[in-house]
Amino acid sequence: MPNIQSAKKALRQNVRRRAKNLKKKSELKSVIKQYKKLIAAGNKEEAKKHLPQVYKKLDKSAKVNLIKKNKSSRLKSRLAKLIAA
Repeated sequence: MPNIQSAKKALRQNVRRRAKNLKKKSELKSVIKQYKKLIAAGNKEEAKKHLPQVYKKLDKSAKVNLIKKNKSSRLKSRLAKLIAA
């Protein structure tokens, strides 16, 4: 445990930020899983409607450095390919 006041505050901040990041990351993963389930079920029209929502989550995650920009782009590309296949 930290002794210095500033280190105590930093620890509190880290705990809060970690919780927030984990929540955002799990939301992102669940949106992607929902999209993949739609495609696996052969529900392409529904998947097309869901794709902008997935893109939005990926872009926001990249914007706040939850994931890297290139990972976001790569995932968007791969997810879009799934509809075409």
